[in-house]
Amino acid sequence: MKLRFIISLLALTLSFSQLSAQRKNKAYLDYIEKYSSLAVKHQKQYGIPASITLAQGLLESGAGRSELARMSNNHFGIKCHSDWKGKRVYYDDDKKDDCFRKYNKPEDSFEDHARFLKRARYASLFELKVTDYRGWAKGLKRCGYATDKSYANKLIQTIELYELYKYDRRSFKSIRAKDLLPVIVANPHPVYRSWGLLYVEARDGDSLESIAKEFGFSVKKLAKYNEVPKDYPLEAGDIVYLEKKKKKAEKGYDFCIVRSGDSMHTIAQRYGIRLKNLYKMNKLPDDYTPSVGDTLRLR
Repeated sequence: MKLRFIISLLALTLSFSQLSAQRKNKAYLDYIEKYSSLAVKHQKQYGIPASITLAQGLLESGAGRSELARMSNNHFGIKCHSDWKGKRVYYDDDKKDDCFRKYNKPEDSFEDHARFLKRARYASLFELKVTDYRGWAKGLKRCGYATDKSYANKLIQTIELYELYKYDRRSFKSIRAKDLLPVIVANPHPVYRSWGLLYVEARDGDSLESIAKEFGFSVKKLAKYNEVPKDYPLEAGDIVYLEKKKKKAEKGYDFCIVRSGDSMHTIAQRYGIRLKNLYKMNKLPDDYTPSVGDTLRLR
């Protein structure tokens, strides 16, 4: 159900669950401030976590800036279906000229979204606690709300970065755009995703300290994520992860052959896995040095 044309660099910004508050996107904060009270109202009325409503609205509409949201007030990417009697609009999505619902105002879209989730298809979600946003996110994906395999993770990351879970509770403090301090970074590092992990590539002159400062980390935490000393000298092209690496490689990457110049650390970085787990999986001593042609287990 998620529209391809609203997937943009904004989704990348949403993935920064480890970054400081200053890295939050102002457009997203404005959206939250505008619709949070409506999401809370629907939580009380329908039992849908306000955090889930807000996160879905943010992702599906690009914070209200997608064409479907601007032209048709559809903030949740809901398609027509056979029982829809209202206005319609057509876009190429899963297939050519997919039919999407058109509303008179955004509030109508929020109301229809709540009623849409009250269908039998999503009944299992209402057995969860209203504060279990992780369960709701995974349940929405499991029940077929979106075809995007990472949909649940995107919802969870959005909720945690913007602290939307606060709206699921009886008392909370709103996140306001005007509370943010501007952050200006000259020539910022592009952020990439590989193995489900966010990372940047080091440039000439970079250090762990300079990268940590840019993204609002402590040097200690960034060094820990990458399993190196705080004064580790970076070289151009080095991978620097912005979150904790995984215990094993992804499916399909069971083994690797050691290449010229490889170390256990470079292999761990290449596949986004923790160094200690790489040693453990291969039952190797701490002083092991890989030789070209060696086969190492990755999962």
